[in-house]
Amino acid sequence: MALPNIYTDVNFKNQPVSSGIISDSSSCAISDSSSALPKKTTIHTSNPGFPTLLLAFLIFFLLLAILFSVALIVLFQMYSDLLEEKNSLNQLNHAKLHCIKNHSSVEDKIWSCCPKNWKPFGSRCYFTSSDSASWNKSEEKCSLRGAHLLVIRSQEEQDFITNTLNPHAAYYLGLSDPEGHGQWQWVDQTPYDQNATSWHSDEPSGNTELCVVLSYHRNVKGWGWSVAPCDGNHRLVCEMMRLYL
Repeated sequence: MALPNIYTDVNFKNQPVSSGIISDSSSCAISDSSSALPKKTTIHTSNPGFPTLLLAFLIFFLLLAILFSVALIVLFQMYSDLLEEKNSLNQLNHAKLHCIKNHSSVEDKIWSCCPKNWKPFGSRCYFTSSDSASWNKSEEKCSLRGAHLLVIRSQEEQDFITNTLNPHAAYYLGLSDPEGHGQWQWVDQTPYDQNATSWHSDEPSGNTELCVVLSYHRNVKGWGWSVAPCDGNHRLVCEMMRLYL
């Protein structure tokens, strides 16, 4: 048996939705969403910059300069001390000293001394060597003893020296003319006084590099000065100041 078709009137009404009204739940959702957005943050980093680096380099190099200067001062002082010690050793590099009571005007000094085997005269000491060498070698030998070749300042000094010399030998003086132009020079820078010389009658002679020896002429006046080549081998007399202790 067929069921009868039943129809019912059903009315559907479209309910309008206002676009300006947002439900509370939607509002909350949007609010929460906006608050959850990440905030953009700015990170500030410290940059020393060029002036700071330059200042650091300047300070570094300044410190290096100070250290270098201190090192130079220390080295210079050490060198000066060594040089002074060497000069003292040159003067005192003798096995023994012969000393006498000092009666001169040297203050705070009791004894005046000459090395053993040196002869005192005035304020100086003299050493005569029997070795023969050139003028330069002779001066070098005297220098190693803290002295220099003989410088004659008076006739009395020459007479004292010649009384100890061998008349058959010639002895270098500390007098030379390096250019051969008559410009005579003493090794200790004593001014050359032409009126206080003791040349033999035919001297000085020659026009090349010249040195002077103290020699004895029997037929003239005894001891006097003669010109000799600087590379000749002659004996020597060394001279140094007395040591005051």
